Amino acid sequence: MIVSGLSGSGKSVALKTFEDLDYYCSDNLPVELLPDFVRSRLRGNPLGDQRLAVGIDVRSRSDLTQLAQWRQSAQEYGIEARLLFFEASDEALIKRYADTRRRHPLSHLGLALPEAITRERQLTEPLRDQADAIIDTSALNVHQLRRRVVTEFALGSHDRLSLLFESFAYKRGVPAEADFVFDARVLPNPHWDPELRPLTGRDAGVREYLDNEADVQRYSAQIVDLLDTWLPRLRNDTRSYVTIAFGCTGGKHRSVYMAERLAQHARTQGWPEVATFHREQD
Repeated sequence: MIVSGLSGSGKSVALKTFEDLDYYCSDNLPVELLPDFVRSRLRGNPLGDQRLAVGIDVRSRSDLTQLAQWRQSAQEYGIEARLLFFEASDEALIKRYADTRRRHPLSHLGLALPEAITRERQLTEPLRDQADAIIDTSALNVHQLRRRVVTEFALGSHDRLSLLFESFAYKRGVPAEADFVFDARVLPNPHWDPELRPLTGRDAGVREYLDNEADVQRYSAQIVDLLDTWLPRLRNDTRSYVTIAFGCTGGKHRSVYMAERLAQHARTQGWPEVATFHREQD
C-alpha cells in the first residue's frame, strides 16, 4: 500500500492505522529506494504474504514520476501495489496548520502557506493522476478517517470476509455502519473503581477486573455462541466486512474490553482478517 498526498491531509493517520493492523510501515521513503525496500522485506519473508505500507510525498524531494514505472514492474512480478492519495481543501489545510502550528514541508522555499499548498498540489499531481483511490479528508475528523482506512482499504482489499470489532459510547450515538450491536452497559462498570477509572479496556487491570466477574463470562459466552453460529453464514454474502459493535456509557472500559476479547476469539477461530476500532479512544 502506497500512501501519498498533501501535507496535513491525514497521511500520517493513515499510515499509523495500517501499522496498527500489522502492516510493516515506512514513511517519507524516496521513490528511488522503493524497489530495494520491497525486495529486502520480501527476502526476509519468502512466502510473499507480508503487507507493507509506504509513505511517499514531497518531503523526500525525489522524482515522483518514477513511481508509475516501478508499479508497472512490480505488477509483472505479481506484487500488488495500490496507491492511496489523500487531499483536502485549501481552507481545511490552512486551518489544520494554524491549529498545530507546524511548518509546511515546502516552507524552506520561502513560500507563504497558501502558495506552498498550491506548489505541493502541482508537485504531487503525477501521483494523484495514477492513484487507485483519492480520499478527500476536508470534512473528516481523525476517528472518521481511521475508520474509513480500516474498512475501505485495510480490510476491504481482500476477497474474503473480514471482521471489524468496534467499541463506542452510547452518549455519542450508535455507529450507523454496525451490523451487530451489543449493549455492554449491563456489565459491572470499572469506572467506579478509582484505580481503574483512568484506564481503558485494553489495560491489564480492567481486563482482570472484568475477567473475574461471572456476569461478564456468561455475557461473553452467549455472544461467542451467537457469532460463531451465524457469522460463517455471511461468508457467501457480497459484503467485504462485517462490523460487530459494543457500546457502553463512555466507550472506555466495558465496550473496549468486549471488542478486544471477541476480536481475539475470532482470530483463534481462523478468521483471516480481524481488526478493532475504538471510536472514543483511537
